[in-house]
Amino acid sequence: QVQLVESGGGLVQAGGSLRLSCAASSSIFIFNDMGWYRQVPGKQRELVATITRDGSTNYADSVKGRFTISRDNAKNTVALQMNSLKSEDAAVYYCNAFAPWRPQGYWGQGTQVTVSS
Repeated sequence: QVQLVESGGGLVQAGGSLRLSCAASSSIFIFNDMGWYRQVPGKQRELVATITRDGSTNYADSVKGRFTISRDNAKNTVALQMNSLKSEDAAVYYCNAFAPWRPQGYWGQGTQVTVSS
C-alpha cells in the first residue's frame, strides 16, 4: 500500500509563504483525487485543497487565491504552495489520497505549520 510523507512545514511570519510537499512511496496515478487537509487541536480535520489526476482543483473558501495545489504524477508528489499566510492557517497539514477501495483513504503523518503574528 502507498505511504505518504509530508515535508515543508515550519514557522513563518504572517504574510509569508511556505511550500508543503507530499511524497508517495508508489505511483499516485491510481488515485484520481489527492489533497491536503489540516487540523488544529480540538477541531475536526478540514479540507484545504484537492486535485484530480488531470489537474482539476478545488479549494476551501478560506484559502482561495492564496494557496495553490499541484501534482506531479511522474514524480509521485503533491505540493501545496501557501502564500499570504495568516495566523488562522496554523495547523497540522496532512496529505491524503482518496481510494474507493479504502474508505478511510491514505494519510501521511502530517507536518506542522506555525504562523507568527
